[in-house]
Amino acid sequence: MKKKKEFSKKIFTWISIATSLVVIFSLVMIWRTSDLTPLAYIIPAVFTELATATGFYYYKAKRENEIKLKLIYGKEAAEKDEDYTGQIS
Repeated sequence: MKKKKEFSKKIFTWISIATSLVVIFSLVMIWRTSDLTPLAYIIPAVFTELATATGFYYYKAKRENEIKLKLIYGKEAAEKDEDYTGQIS
């Protein structure tokens, strides 16, 4: 059974593809027209979108991993804190 791909991964994948397509399209059009002005607007906009998606994805993954680790190690971590300090923090 194939596991369904997470929505955030789909977003990240599509934005990465879109960024690549815009870069390739820009390079082709610059080569054909010998005009560099589109780079001043298109490239920064697309890479800003990619940076936002990347930051969101990694923040989401971090939060999910924190929850998983608390579920797995929560009791052990609380016991270790009690051993070192005499109380649970």
